[in-house]
Amino acid sequence: MGNLLRQGFTDLALAEEIAYARFMAHWLLKLPTRALFAHSIRMKESMKNIWVPLSGQVAQQRKVETIANNVANANTVGFKKDQLVFKEHMTALTKGVEDIDIPRKEFSPADFYHTQGAENAMVAVDGSFTIFEQGTLIPTQNPLDVALKGEGFLEVLTPTGVRFTRKGNLSLSRDGELVTDQGFKVLSALNASEESLRDPASIDSFPRPEERILRVPTNTKLTISNEGDVLTKDGVVGRLSVIEFKDKHALRKEGNSVYISPDEANVVRTDIKTNVHQGFLEGSNVNAIEEMSELIKAHRHFESIQKAINAYDSISGKAANELGKF
Repeated sequence: MGNLLRQGFTDLALAEEIAYARFMAHWLLKLPTRALFAHSIRMKESMKNIWVPLSGQVAQQRKVETIANNVANANTVGFKKDQLVFKEHMTALTKGVEDIDIPRKEFSPADFYHTQGAENAMVAVDGSFTIFEQGTLIPTQNPLDVALKGEGFLEVLTPTGVRFTRKGNLSLSRDGELVTDQGFKVLSALNASEESLRDPASIDSFPRPEERILRVPTNTKLTISNEGDVLTKDGVVGRLSVIEFKDKHALRKEGNSVYISPDEANVVRTDIKTNVHQGFLEGSNVNAIEEMSELIKAHRHFESIQKAINAYDSISGKAANELGKF
């Protein structure tokens, strides 16, 4: 019985759709051809115009989200702010005056839209990149806090593999392992010749990351040198693995100020110029006042684009409503 009722409702809906289509076809056939042409031109040009502000609004929304994330992490240790890059931004402005196409004949509405395909262009987010400017060093007097001054990163072991961070608020686990605030284990520097360290192909011959976890004696005073050596009263017990990169912008963020390098060849393990400062933390490189100013500007741009979209929508609605007057 239920199947019969559902089938009956389906047939009724289909019949109503067919009847509506016939009514619209009959109504359109009665309209003058000139009115249909004018309506199609208006709708076509209105839809062409609305895509640019709509894509711009989506791009501005992404910008607002990026700036808001920067502001939210203004006090996060070792955080590096992000910035968006846009492409195809108002192609028409890049053309010279001599490129303006003015038809030398009796004008029609379509003649004014020879824009070499620019009407199909949209504002798009080309990508985001991280700004790796040095953050301010904040003294903490905690012997397990370290701040990196330079372009280096600490090498840590996470559940998903080796990652890199500048977040230096470290602590000791119950097993005497040096870990980050997220529990990621800090790795010790590779003990190998400079020649092998420069060769990415020799990575397989190095000890596994699990064998390089930095362990230090508990209940003893630790001293960390500018080169990253960890010392106790008995001498050097290990060395922080501080590495640099050939191209920092190849790094990808994974959250919690942790980065991943997609290519081992990008890692530099020799001639490290980064200094380690014990008893300090590196603050975020976000300027909260500057980011708030950018956030307000992006919000105003978003509202301006919304007004343009509403104007185009009003034009389209007016053209459709007044179609019968032609």
